[in-house]
Amino acid sequence: MDPVRIIEIKKSVFADNDADAAALRRELKDKGVYLLNLMSSPGSGKTTTLIRLISLLKPSVRIAVMEADIDGNVDAVKIREATGVPSIQLHTGGMCHLDAEMTRQGLDNVDLAGADLVVLENVGNLVCPAEFDTGAVRNAMILSVPEGDDKPLKYPLMFSVCDAVLINKMDVLPYFDFDLGKCREYIRLRNPKAQVFPICAKTGEGLDAFARWLLEEIRDWKKQ
Repeated sequence: MDPVRIIEIKKSVFADNDADAAALRRELKDKGVYLLNLMSSPGSGKTTTLIRLISLLKPSVRIAVMEADIDGNVDAVKIREATGVPSIQLHTGGMCHLDAEMTRQGLDNVDLAGADLVVLENVGNLVCPAEFDTGAVRNAMILSVPEGDDKPLKYPLMFSVCDAVLINKMDVLPYFDFDLGKCREYIRLRNPKAQVFPICAKTGEGLDAFARWLLEEIRDWKKQ
């Protein structure tokens, strides 16, 4: 009896997505649009962080937001009402991530001529979103204090692909067994180049440093 054939579908899917993501990055570069992919687990404070961040960035750049969820439009409505920036909701049809083609479909519904920065708030998940290149210039993620300082050890790919890690909910640090020094060490283990920003989205603490970093990244990207 012939052996069962094994087809490496996952590898080919990723290869195709990488090509699509590279093409999308080139197109956005030609249009002068910087795409930031923001990831985290559910409940880490992505939307609240984004609202605070937008208020800091609006004087310097024109912003649009794409909110990705399996269902609902709560976050897109919240962003639009709180900040006034254009915001659309992407439904993933049950998928726990966005890939480059799904991101492109979302961008087709954004007025790119009126945006310098598009923020993609990816589906809340520490696994799947990290596996797919969306075509973003940079990846950022939020880790909240209640989740624990060991997450870089448990979800290595997420921390490996992110250029910036925002450690949120620093206001509750005294109430949780979370060692900031160890967390930084674990992040460096996965990604020595990742920038780490302790923040509190509720109060805005620390977000000015991340906003400055992002604006500098956008300026450098425009010069390339």
